[in-house]
Amino acid sequence: MIYIDKYAYISKLSGEDPALKFLFSAATLGVCLWADSIPISLFIVACMGWASVRKGGLPFRFYCKLMLIPMSFLIMGVLTIAVQVSARPEEFLLSYRLLGITVGATGIGLQTAAGLFFKALGAASCLYFLSLTTPMIEMLSVLRKLKVPRLMVELMGLVYRFIFLLMDMADGMYTAQASRLGYTTLSASYRSLAGIASSLFIRSYKRTQDLYAALESRGYDGEIHVLERRHDVSPWKYAAVIAWVCALITAAMVLDHSMGGAR
Repeated sequence: MIYIDKYAYISKLSGEDPALKFLFSAATLGVCLWADSIPISLFIVACMGWASVRKGGLPFRFYCKLMLIPMSFLIMGVLTIAVQVSARPEEFLLSYRLLGITVGATGIGLQTAAGLFFKALGAASCLYFLSLTTPMIEMLSVLRKLKVPRLMVELMGLVYRFIFLLMDMADGMYTAQASRLGYTTLSASYRSLAGIASSLFIRSYKRTQDLYAALESRGYDGEIHVLERRHDVSPWKYAAVIAWVCALITAAMVLDHSMGGAR
């Protein structure tokens, strides 16, 4: 999380209009979910990766590590869709008999699992592009301009800040335990993790109370006011984003028509 925030500030695209990046990511995400097409999802993953690495200056290896996080969860999730249990083994393309039960995968199940996997991966790449090129403060500014309820925006900002506070507390406690050989054996590791779990919440809660008291002493009235950078608004760039979305929609409709209208 800390590295994501760091790369968002040093990205080559951090100076671009945040509303433009928000529109680009949200519109592409919407098309990815609507199209329900594996080629479109793969194309979106490739384009978002290229934009984040090539245009944003993000290290390729770090981006690949980030993409492995949703991929690991998705693989475990789609296995429950691809693998089925049936009394008729002739329905399966691949099957295995275990304890009198036939477990296997059908063609429809594999197709559904693959479509869901790449659709979710495309959606994750859209969100990564936005989070890796736009600081959180600018995202909140865009949400305010979109008339999102102020309470929701402020809660998002505070929760985001408290995540870093919690991570800092956990890292400090882990370093202190590791310096005292708290993770030399498996049993010692369990005891150390139990110690972190039992005291982390209490200590972090006290820190948040101190932070809130510090905010109130500085005139906090329910809304955090920050200085926002001014960005050049280019109608041509907005037109390019609209053209990009229209091209994706057209490509999805052409693919859908060429496949006989069945998605």
